[in-house]
Amino acid sequence: MAVLQTYKKTLLLLLALILAIIAYFITPNSTYPKAPAVAFMIVLMAVLWITELLPLAVTSLIPIVFLPVIDVGTLGEVTAYYAKPIIYLFLGGFILAIGIQKTGLHKRIALFLLHKIGDKPHQLVLGFMLASALLSMWISNTATVMVMLPVALSVLETAKANGLKGKSLTNLGLGIMLGLAYAADIGGMATVIGTPPNLVFLEMYETLFPNLPIVGFVTWMIMVLPMSIFFLFIGWWILVKFIFKMPNTRILGGYEVIKSSYLELGKITPDEKRAGLVFLLAAVLWLTGSDIQLGEAFTIHGWRFYLGIPEAKDAAVAIFAAILLFIIPSSNPNRKSILKWQDTKAVPWGILLLFGGGLALAGGFQMSGLASIVGDSFAQWNISSTTSAVFSVSFILTFLTEITSNTAITNLILPIIAEASKAFNMDPRILMIPATLSASCAFMMPVASPTQAIVFGSGYVSMRDMIRAGFWFNIIGVVLVSLFFLTWGQFVIGV
Repeated sequence: MAVLQTYKKTLLLLLALILAIIAYFITPNSTYPKAPAVAFMIVLMAVLWITELLPLAVTSLIPIVFLPVIDVGTLGEVTAYYAKPIIYLFLGGFILAIGIQKTGLHKRIALFLLHKIGDKPHQLVLGFMLASALLSMWISNTATVMVMLPVALSVLETAKANGLKGKSLTNLGLGIMLGLAYAADIGGMATVIGTPPNLVFLEMYETLFPNLPIVGFVTWMIMVLPMSIFFLFIGWWILVKFIFKMPNTRILGGYEVIKSSYLELGKITPDEKRAGLVFLLAAVLWLTGSDIQLGEAFTIHGWRFYLGIPEAKDAAVAIFAAILLFIIPSSNPNRKSILKWQDTKAVPWGILLLFGGGLALAGGFQMSGLASIVGDSFAQWNISSTTSAVFSVSFILTFLTEITSNTAITNLILPIIAEASKAFNMDPRILMIPATLSASCAFMMPVASPTQAIVFGSGYVSMRDMIRAGFWFNIIGVVLVSLFFLTWGQFVIGV
């Protein structure tokens, strides 16, 4: 088996090198002599990311070595991409999420919602989806599903013990498990910190187009939250009414498990209150910091304007809130504060490196002149309409993300889409935002998202059923992302 794995890895590495060499020789070098070498690096990283021949974070470190060696940026310039403000926004968000998890507040919120929804099969599925979507707006999608999975398994085991069997049990299990995974991805789309691709877009957009209006925390929520809510409910309805039909009867024991689990938590603890208040403070500061433009004549200013501290941006807020969790005392006698430094072992540091690698890749794309070459090639295309462009980008990103990390794919694709926008003389947000949202809409395969991988391992979901349900969610995602952005989204950002 080990020999077979070594043989497979060797073949994949050989494939990566062959494709990278082809990219090197087909890239014009007359005007921009460094462009072919950067094309080599980008294709090599793309294949390594897609095949996961190396850990994603390790592949993300390649620009630190490659770009200075070929003299596209100094070592200082390249490593600066790994310390962009967006990295610290996500770091602060991760630490806030760990604080909420350490105190158990996330479990209380989830069980409270489930406790209030009801115990009919379609109600249980809706309860799990609402709880998953709400939590994933603020903590990682993967952590959300990990929190919810034990509760879901307990409900299903109790339903089974009380006589639910056959098609009814199968459909309930599929509805709850897939609903959990899909809702986490749908909820994560609604805030800038909800999922990595959103943050990748924000940083690349501000870096590549510094003179265009920023897309702030509030603007993003106003633009995407309505679509996310609509997607959640239409997805739930299709899941329980068409894909996995469920009876309109009570599930004996399911509600009792949830109620019992909720009551076992007891009263809310002082640590839960303190972590909740810190998180609420961060959310309020994020929501009220930026100016909101209402038409051309009326502006609601944020606290940054009134306090005269425009550089206290969202990343600073996130780190400030994270620091508070290490300062505020804990009611637990074994802990001096809500968080200890040892708790940061749970931070997914590899994701931060993946961010940095994507930004460095985009930087090399620009500095080498490869961006201009790609832009010139796009300029020769005939684009029939904005609508067809948005639908095409949404469709391609949705299905492309089925085979690799959505963060990796947005890192690769957004710089190219940015150049395409320039070539089409189009506001870059028109294509970059739908592409970003669509990267979170791959629902067919376990490898498309950690949330789907987790529920696939539960034993209640087969590959066939995930592909069957995921296909319809993919199509719904393409349609909703495109239609909402072409109407409501463009109105919100003023395009």
